[in-house]
Amino acid sequence: MRDLARRRRLAMIAATALAVGGITLPAGAAQAAPACDVVYATNDWGSGFTANVTIKNLGDPVTGWTLKFAFPGNQRVTQGWSAKWSQTGNEVTATNEAWNGNLGTGASTSIGFNGSYTGSNPKPTSFSVNGVTCGGAPQQPPTVSLDVPAGPFEAPADVPLTASASDPDGTVSKVEFYRNGLLVNTDTTAPYAYTLEDLPAGDYTVQAKAYDNANLTATAQKAFTVTAASGPVLVATPSAVAVPEGGSSTVNVKLSKAPTANVAVTLARTGDTDVTVAPASLTLTPSNWSTGVNTTVSAAEDSDTVGGTATVTASATGFAPLAITVTEVDNDTTGGDGEYVERFLTQYGKIKNSGYFSPEGVPYHSIETLIVEAPDHGHQTTSEAFSFWLWLEAYYGRVTQNWAPFNNAWTVMEKYIIPSTQDQPTAGAAGDAQYAAENDLPSQYPSTLQPNVPVGQDPLRNELRSTYGTGEIYGMHWLLDVDNTYGFGRCGDGTTRPAYINTFQRGTQESVWETVPQPSCDTFAHGGPSGYLDLFIKESGTPAKQWKYTNAPDADARAVQAAYWALTWAKEQNKAADVAATVAKAAKMGDYLRYAMFDKYFKKIGNCVGPTTCPAGQGKDSAHYLMSWYYAWGGAYEPNQNWSWRIGSSHNHFGYQNPFAAWALTNVDELKPKSPTAVADWEKSFERQLEFYTWLQSAEGGIAGGATNSWGGHYGQPPAGTSTFYGMYYDVDPVYNDPPSNQWFGMQAWSMQRIAELYMVTGNAKAKALLDKWVPWAISNTTLGANWSIPSDMKWTGQPTTWNPSNPQPNTNLHVEVTVKGQDVGVAAAYARILTMYAAKSGNVTAKNTAKGLLDALHAASDAQGVSTTEKRGDYRRFDDVYDASTGQGLYVPQGWTGEMPNGDVIAPGKSFVDIRSFYKNDPAWPKVQAYLDGGPEPEFNYHRFWAQADVAMAYADYGKLFPND
Repeated sequence: MRDLARRRRLAMIAATALAVGGITLPAGAAQAAPACDVVYATNDWGSGFTANVTIKNLGDPVTGWTLKFAFPGNQRVTQGWSAKWSQTGNEVTATNEAWNGNLGTGASTSIGFNGSYTGSNPKPTSFSVNGVTCGGAPQQPPTVSLDVPAGPFEAPADVPLTASASDPDGTVSKVEFYRNGLLVNTDTTAPYAYTLEDLPAGDYTVQAKAYDNANLTATAQKAFTVTAASGPVLVATPSAVAVPEGGSSTVNVKLSKAPTANVAVTLARTGDTDVTVAPASLTLTPSNWSTGVNTTVSAAEDSDTVGGTATVTASATGFAPLAITVTEVDNDTTGGDGEYVERFLTQYGKIKNSGYFSPEGVPYHSIETLIVEAPDHGHQTTSEAFSFWLWLEAYYGRVTQNWAPFNNAWTVMEKYIIPSTQDQPTAGAAGDAQYAAENDLPSQYPSTLQPNVPVGQDPLRNELRSTYGTGEIYGMHWLLDVDNTYGFGRCGDGTTRPAYINTFQRGTQESVWETVPQPSCDTFAHGGPSGYLDLFIKESGTPAKQWKYTNAPDADARAVQAAYWALTWAKEQNKAADVAATVAKAAKMGDYLRYAMFDKYFKKIGNCVGPTTCPAGQGKDSAHYLMSWYYAWGGAYEPNQNWSWRIGSSHNHFGYQNPFAAWALTNVDELKPKSPTAVADWEKSFERQLEFYTWLQSAEGGIAGGATNSWGGHYGQPPAGTSTFYGMYYDVDPVYNDPPSNQWFGMQAWSMQRIAELYMVTGNAKAKALLDKWVPWAISNTTLGANWSIPSDMKWTGQPTTWNPSNPQPNTNLHVEVTVKGQDVGVAAAYARILTMYAAKSGNVTAKNTAKGLLDALHAASDAQGVSTTEKRGDYRRFDDVYDASTGQGLYVPQGWTGEMPNGDVIAPGKSFVDIRSFYKNDPAWPKVQAYLDGGPEPEFNYHRFWAQADVAMAYADYGKLFPND
């Protein structure tokens, strides 16, 4: 739960960023000859467009610039970035920001804006800089054509796409293929081609987008329709299969309905020539159509170290062809074969073919839509899910030597959940967040801004801007409404998907059942007269329209962790070049992730009591060097305003620490961030995080909650005798209390997995000491067999001893008790991974056997979509809870405040969670929730959470690699 108090927040219209190019620019008014090159290019979407302009100085250095041009038509600048934009009539002026005014010889800077128009959108024909008209010929974009067969296509359809591309004044660098807005493939060499496989019935728009060496683009588009099968269709179980080298796997082929006569089916392989299928023909009849006929897919034994992939296509006259994906499991590298690697590939195939991804290619939080936990809908997604996806694809690359899926996962992440330039248009503008207290209860909101409270110096803004040439933040926002279920769209447009949203905003007691979802870009299009802002923050005057994003540091750190493994395994395969560009982006993400190391308002760390008396920090004295619960940033939406803010977080939960990522960012050259002080910061963070774990380890072995530099979120006075860590106060449940944030064993499993990786890779003595105590405690609370169970809920008593780094003391007064056990499949997988790594490094047989027992129990819980167990959801009684002042529970809306959700649901006092989410009543799973609300039994569900399924797959792969002979 990421609860924020901040000054201004908004997000901006999403628009596809295009490269730009084109005209000549003098270095200054006194220089008559053209001295630089400027490119202007647009991407239109009907009544609006995005324009990007790149200025390259070819003359003497300049210390400031003003660009002017006139629109030929009725265009208007609506929002701009990386420059101060203004417009009078059709005359447009752009003046440099403080950070991009200096352009040395050969240097360039990119600026841009969103615009509106009616009719046509012709480009300006003349530009001037510093009063001198520019000359020069604009660069020409590439050309591209797209070919799609004439059809007709019947589901499930395989549709080949081919593209031809050229560039009149350069070269073509790549061609991207899109399906209904989803980037499905990138081809860097001609002939450019890609085949869409197993398309269900529906209307499709496909595009080929060509890029030239100047990053200019051209797009060709075609549309086609896949019709529903008029009769039976071919079905394969499984539709993706792993085959061990020198071994075989079975695939069952059947029909969805009874045929009227015998159907002769042929099976043909394309791809890896080691793969064969037998029999290559079979017959389905009116008698065996439902049971089907088995065919055997085999992989030949060879001496190469490449797993390889193939496609087996089942064809029959009058039927749509059916593609079966085959992955060969190589056994010529360590950990290359074995039952558990096969399980990994089978689980991987289920994840990629069972509805876990949106049409855009974004991973959902879960397949199921009716699920309420941190995300309040299953078809939202989190930065957590993206990080697990990257991690999963790194493992797939290790097994198959195919790194395209890993790179593509980062590309999709960058496109949809890392805010683009257009999504954070004023991020480069100066400004500080104003202080607002985090209050104990939602009923104490909105919280008043207090400009008299001193805030500290942001020590990273200038360094990052200097390093990367932009004021933007390169980090994931934590929550997306993937299907635009709420209807906010991007910046209030109501339609664009996925859409950035937020939920938690009102203190530690605000559970998911008490949240009011809001758009991350609040343009007042929905909600009340001031959108949703005045539910959370009270300020003098009307709140300004604004954008805002919140980063979950554990997810970004996990992305770095995944990049480390991708690089490590690609190097083992002599394929480091395949992942180099993506790994460089991970290093950049690690650079910005340092914002999680700082107090929320950059106040000095240690004994920080009283919002006005706790001193503002200077330099790095506001850094606790831990991974806090969030960092956040935002800024102005209106084009005539130019401010932004950034904050860290004072609250530090052990579950978010990732010393392994800190180690990688300081010890692996390709992952070292570029900023001058970044590596030193991460070195200090690495040591501080390990100290933090040690300080919080209970007498039994479990790790307690954390510490805060801002007691209660308002720099309050903690109870007398509260233990401290570098002057920060022990908090048993940092950040949120409903339910308690360190009650769930999953935090233990997630976080200690990173400690296990650190121990396995480096042999770190502090990591080993933590595991030597934690592992026996966890195993003592674990049961194997048919009725397996692991810890679920815990209770904490006492507190740690105040930390003395020069003489740490044992925590004899800090205790943990497991109060509830369960069968959470994702947590069990993460836990098994800890045991596997610990056993591999230490030789602990009990840990190895327990890991194997858990993995076998998970395998026994397999179903068609992954692995699941039945969950009772008694908390669903809170669907219709209205606010009760005596308990503090229920949806709180201040008296006198009214508004509407995009679908017309009224937000007002007396409303409940489901009242402002009436779409839930149309969910297929709603009847059993309604029956429960009407007095029936607790509803039961078998959920398929993306992160859990990915962790299960990786747990199999870990065991298969580290214990290949089991």
